[in-house]
Amino acid sequence: MDRENTNGDRPRVLVTQRLPSAVERELSLRFAADLSADDHILSEDDLVAAAREYDALLPTVTNRLTPRVFGAATRLKIAANFGVGVDSIDLDAARAAGVIVTNTPGVLAECTADLTMALILAVLRRIGEGERLVRAGQWTGWRPTYLLGRRVCGKTLGIIGFGGIGQAVARRAALGFGMPILVSSRRPPDPAALAAIGGTAVDLETLLGGADIVSLHCPLTSETRRLINAERLAMMGREAVLINTARGALVDEPALIAALESGRIAGAGLDVFDQEPLVPAGLLAMENVVVLPHLGSGTEETRTAMGMRALANLEAFFVGEAPPDRVV
Repeated sequence: MDRENTNGDRPRVLVTQRLPSAVERELSLRFAADLSADDHILSEDDLVAAAREYDALLPTVTNRLTPRVFGAATRLKIAANFGVGVDSIDLDAARAAGVIVTNTPGVLAECTADLTMALILAVLRRIGEGERLVRAGQWTGWRPTYLLGRRVCGKTLGIIGFGGIGQAVARRAALGFGMPILVSSRRPPDPAALAAIGGTAVDLETLLGGADIVSLHCPLTSETRRLINAERLAMMGREAVLINTARGALVDEPALIAALESGRIAGAGLDVFDQEPLVPAGLLAMENVVVLPHLGSGTEETRTAMGMRALANLEAFFVGEAPPDRVV
């Protein structure tokens, strides 16, 4: 592995990808931190070796921490995940190996909600199509019927998952765009948060049938994998659009492509994909689909805050305190 080394007797921490410079600087001050020199994605073999050589890992969503990795954890004590979702980490294997796993909650809701609203606007107002036409020199001037989209104000928004991000989206949609809000979540939604946006808690089927826009904000688990499949896409209205800034595997991508191609639903805005960085050609071919490269938390402020949160978990662990964001 091509890494930049910081020597010393401090705990050895492998940082699997480039992080904002302020985070890398603090990690190097506090630990014997090996920083990524080139953002190369580590293989399972690399991570197996790291589990033998390092006291801690600071992985990202691109790193799959498998049972084989944790089975090799003769030295590894903690994996401080850079992100909230831990679906890339086999938690049962971590638990069996005695390796603590932490995440970074509470710091990325607002900017992910911003991006969700951007996708809603982009799909309904055909922003991607319009931008491509202008860049290609194909815009021939204003006309009353040219590239007509649909208004966002007043549309019914269905939010699946009502944690921090779902609530942040609901606030923007209800208070900024006057959108009625339907909510479906695994746990009963916070009554105060629901009341603050005038939302209505419903079951998933009711939400799919009643929303003009369906936005996913639930974690990826065995129960939510392929949550949006052909059957559930068929429950949506023909003018409805699907927005996903959560995890790609929440959606059955072939079923989504079929629904879009047939006109079963009107469009989609996607920031995440099942096999990132691969994006199905069928999605790329459609003008009514807006695709982004997993930018949900992609602001300098948020990515720095995520790194500092991971750093805080590492610091707490290595001074003998309970990491504040322990998952396992």
